[in-house]
Amino acid sequence: MSESDDPGVLREAIRSVTPASGGRPNMEMDVLGWGVFLGMVVLLVPLLPFILIVWLVSKLAERGERRLSDEN
Repeated sequence: MSESDDPGVLREAIRSVTPASGGRPNMEMDVLGWGVFLGMVVLLVPLLPFILIVWLVSKLAERGERRLSDEN
């Protein structure tokens, strides 16, 4: 029995069980992605001032904590 007759020997690398579909744009997923993005923008833009306030308060609290630790 030669090496080419052995069923365990890989003769050629196979990348997929289906043929390549080619490089076409996937419009359905593109529309879905834009819809999710726009939905997030609509939800997050009204929350942006509150997020900014929380961020500023946390930065001021860190600065105050550093001043207190420097004094001790």
